[in-house]
Amino acid sequence: QVQLVESGGGLVQPGGSLRLSCAASGSIFSIYTMGWYRQAPGKQRALVATITSGGSTNYQDSVKGRFTISRDNAKNTVFLQMNSLKPEDTAVYYCNTAPSRSAYWGQGTQVTVSS
Repeated sequence: QVQLVESGGGLVQPGGSLRLSCAASGSIFSIYTMGWYRQAPGKQRALVATITSGGSTNYQDSVKGRFTISRDNAKNTVFLQMNSLKPEDTAVYYCNTAPSRSAYWGQGTQVTVSS
């Protein structure tokens, strides 16, 4: 069983930056492709970025060039560096495997971009 705990969200002005972290329990973390997802108010949860066990990454078009996903397999942690934030990035951010597993959803971390 894997448990995922997200942190690092907060309130930031447009153009600002945040770094999200996702700490995973479970020794098999390193073999999973991991993803960051987000759910904005009134919208469905959407995949934002993925990273394979070998470090290959992929991004949703709306965040390309602004967000960077990375992972530290030794520490069972995946990160999302978010730069040049926009109000439309406001959402609850979650990590999970990609494809996601229903049992792994955590509480998420709120990101609010507002002046």
